[in-house]
Amino acid sequence: MSSSDSARDELAADVFRRLSGPGEAPPWAPLEEDAPGLGALIREGLGGILAGPRLDLRTRELATVCMLAALGGCEPQLAFHARGALRAGATPEEVVEAVAQVAVYAGVPRTLNALAVVRPALSLSAASPAPATR
Repeated sequence: MSSSDSARDELAADVFRRLSGPGEAPPWAPLEEDAPGLGALIREGLGGILAGPRLDLRTRELATVCMLAALGGCEPQLAFHARGALRAGATPEEVVEAVAQVAVYAGVPRTLNALAVVRPALSLSAASPAPATR
C-alpha cells in the first residue's frame, strides 16, 4: 500500500466517523475478505470524493441523500446518509426539503418512498451534529 493509499484510507475512516453513529462499522469492513476490491472502491469514494475540498461535508451529504432518494432501492444507505447529513450540520428540515426536490426530477413515488425512510432516520438520530469542517 502506498502512502497516498494510506492517506486516502485514513481520510475515508475520518469521513465515516463523522457521519456514523457510535459503534457503527465501516461498510468496507465486512468486504475485506470476500470482496476487497469493492471495499477499496467504497474507501476511495469516502476518502477521495467525500473528503474533497470544493464542497463541505454537509452539502455533499444533502446531495447524496437526493441521489439515493432518486435512485430508489437504497434504503439502508439513504437512512445512513440522512443521519450523516444531520451529523454534518444539516437540519432535519433541510434533509426533508432536499428529498422533496426529488419529486420534480424522479417522481412523486420515489419521493414518498424516500420520505418513509428519511423521517424515522431523522427522529432516531440523537447524536449532536459534527462540526461542518472538512
